[in-house]
Amino acid sequence: MFKKVLIANRGEIAMRVIRTCRALGIRTVAIHSKADDDALHVRFADEAVCVGPAEAARSYMNVPAIVAAAEVTGADAIHPGYGFLSENAKFAEVCGKCNLTFIGPSPEAMRAWGDKVSARGHALANGLPLLPGSSVLESPAHARAEAERIGFPVILKASGGGGGRGMRIVRELAEVETAFLLATAEAKTGFNNPDVYLERFVERPRHIEFQILADKHGGVWTLGERECSLQRRHQKVMEEAPSPVMTEALRAATGELIRNALRATAYHTVGTLEFLMDERGELYFMEMNTRIQVEHPVTEATTGIDLVEQQMLAAAGVKLTLPDTRPWRFRGHAIECRINAEDPRSFAPWPGLITEYHPPGGGGIRVDSGVYGGWRVPSCYDSLIAKVISYGQTRQEAIAKMRVALDEFIIGGIRTNIPLHKALLNHPDVLAGTMSTRTIEELVESGF
Repeated sequence: MFKKVLIANRGEIAMRVIRTCRALGIRTVAIHSKADDDALHVRFADEAVCVGPAEAARSYMNVPAIVAAAEVTGADAIHPGYGFLSENAKFAEVCGKCNLTFIGPSPEAMRAWGDKVSARGHALANGLPLLPGSSVLESPAHARAEAERIGFPVILKASGGGGGRGMRIVRELAEVETAFLLATAEAKTGFNNPDVYLERFVERPRHIEFQILADKHGGVWTLGERECSLQRRHQKVMEEAPSPVMTEALRAATGELIRNALRATAYHTVGTLEFLMDERGELYFMEMNTRIQVEHPVTEATTGIDLVEQQMLAAAGVKLTLPDTRPWRFRGHAIECRINAEDPRSFAPWPGLITEYHPPGGGGIRVDSGVYGGWRVPSCYDSLIAKVISYGQTRQEAIAKMRVALDEFIIGGIRTNIPLHKALLNHPDVLAGTMSTRTIEELVESGF
């Protein structure tokens, strides 16, 4: 096992990794920008190194500075968290060349599954269901021809990234060229990769993803699914496990296909395969995230497995010893609410000084956070400041506990999206488990 891990991230995920490292007896190194000099992860790590100014490209994505920080502090591994460099194959390669273990997949596996067009190819070759789509589009004319072949509506997607950037819904032929140019520009800016492709657009889908875990000895586990349909602007807001619409038969069949696909590409570490479910209840593979997910705690709550610990064990070459259950048997139900520093209706970021901070507690409640009272939320990073996870024996119990937790959560001085979460937990479609990716959009339009 590693003796010292550098965490190439910030906020709540950096704190999450620090906690597991402490439990395993591993020392930690925090990196930070000047904007995060007094951040919580800097305080709790054993050592801290400033790697640049506030701008992420010059600090949290500054590969030479991060590698130098690891070498100076004697770290033997780097945990990338999520976002920033977590799915950057070149960064993983640099780590290897510098004798630093990258706690994630190999660069080859990252390229195979991290690029969406490549991932579609692997999915197709291994029997995973796909929506009709295209290869990488070469020009507006190519985009028009492929859109006509697939049939409208279609959606343009960035091959090298996600999070809503490089996405454009197109409903008629006249819109294709403009959408292609805009999506290409966004993809280039956001991911330094202008490639985009087309996929049939489902109007009211559900978003369901499968958590996987694999070691370097051929062991592959699918740890069930998460329901991630409650989104705004393609960004997840609330997640739960298991999905209220998943059947045992579909879970088992999809899990078997996933395991075969991952073994075929020698994938190891954690990862998430994301699917759309259409109005008929059919699942279609969309993409894979080759890293730990923001919403991993709901899987931890319903499986009893520390995913970050297993991720580090797999990276260290340990043969994992999890039970081989097919499909995975959930224990109870869990819900996660992402607490963002933003206006709950316009979603405009709301940085500023946190004047008061009182997180909720009690049985079945977990809070992952990277902030504290008296700390100023910077304007230069993602607005996520905390995650509240509730656990109950049933979905109804998890919802009831989450309502109490949100009522208890006090964050003064800034606006947060807690009112949105409260509205969602009283929405008839959410209570019935019949939500879609349009539920939040329609709730906001109705003026909750």
